[in-house]
Amino acid sequence: MDEKDKKVLLQIARKSLESAVKCISNDQPQVETISPELKKKNGAFVTLRTRGRLRGCIGRMVSDTPLHKLVSEMAVSAATDDPRFNQIEPSELNDLEIDISVLSPLQMVETPLDFKLGRHGIYVKKGSATGCFLPQVASETGWTKEEFLSQCCSTKAGLSPDAWKEKDVEVYIFTSEIISEKNVDS
Repeated sequence: MDEKDKKVLLQIARKSLESAVKCISNDQPQVETISPELKKKNGAFVTLRTRGRLRGCIGRMVSDTPLHKLVSEMAVSAATDDPRFNQIEPSELNDLEIDISVLSPLQMVETPLDFKLGRHGIYVKKGSATGCFLPQVASETGWTKEEFLSQCCSTKAGLSPDAWKEKDVEVYIFTSEIISEKNVDS
């Protein structure tokens, strides 16, 4: 994704969450001004941090919604709907940092340990129970592959920590392109 598209996505995320937090209308850019890259239907997550501390993170692994619209929706959800946190308040907006993770398609792995820490995220599925960790979680925590899988199973999917070893559990991997306000000039 080129720098212009990254800036547009960050602007969409920022404007969407500010509008939601301040309860004002949000005028999205005209679709004609959106590049073909931002009209693709990728999965994406929006992560919000205040002074480096997680403040909200919501996303979709796959989407039938164009990326620019999905980022808008996920920015609002990360600010208002992440059950781990209180809603973002208007007074917090100036200190809020936005990261957008644009996901590659999911790829099922035959062997659960067949991924690279820090490069791949994981998506674990057993029946209707699912959980995922973005690739950067491994770098931030310092977990081993086994810990990464166990934590995803137990804290995200609500399964036993060793569920990833079971035959009926599917493990998928993906990569993500991280677009951060810290790294893109406004």
